[in-house]
Amino acid sequence: MESEDIRRDLRELREQIESLREAFSRVARPYAELIGYVEQLQGLSRGYVRILDLVQRYGGVSPGLAVPEVKDDISRHIVAVLLERGDRNVSQVTDAVKERRGTASRRIVRRRLEELARQGFVLVSMEGRNRTFRVSPEVERRWSQVLGFPKYEDTPRSRTKSDGEQDE
Repeated sequence: MESEDIRRDLRELREQIESLREAFSRVARPYAELIGYVEQLQGLSRGYVRILDLVQRYGGVSPGLAVPEVKDDISRHIVAVLLERGDRNVSQVTDAVKERRGTASRRIVRRRLEELARQGFVLVSMEGRNRTFRVSPEVERRWSQVLGFPKYEDTPRSRTKSDGEQDE
């Protein structure tokens, strides 16, 4: 009789412990999510401080920092224009470069675009007879690194437990 009471008490105690575990789990879940947001905010803050540091050291942040191999002024402006907004044709790139530097020849811009494409900094897309240009994923990646905002790290990553299972 006494042993049955002890078993019943143990069973109730186990149920209460399990209930407490579930309650702690529910209470802790928002804090774990909050920690993820704080980590994202810290990453953004580090990127912002990095940009401020670049502006202080170099007087500005230009795409030339991402593609130091590009030496001539027109090509640097072309990369900047395409980073701003890709998928532009030669005329659109020429107009945008003219706005930035005051002068640009369509012929020279076209030659520089072709050279940048040969070097792998620019991609060319053909739609019918229309050619459009955009920077390569490598240039995008480099630019994101210069700014301190790695392109593919702007989405929260799922955390994993030590045993390899993902948290919910």
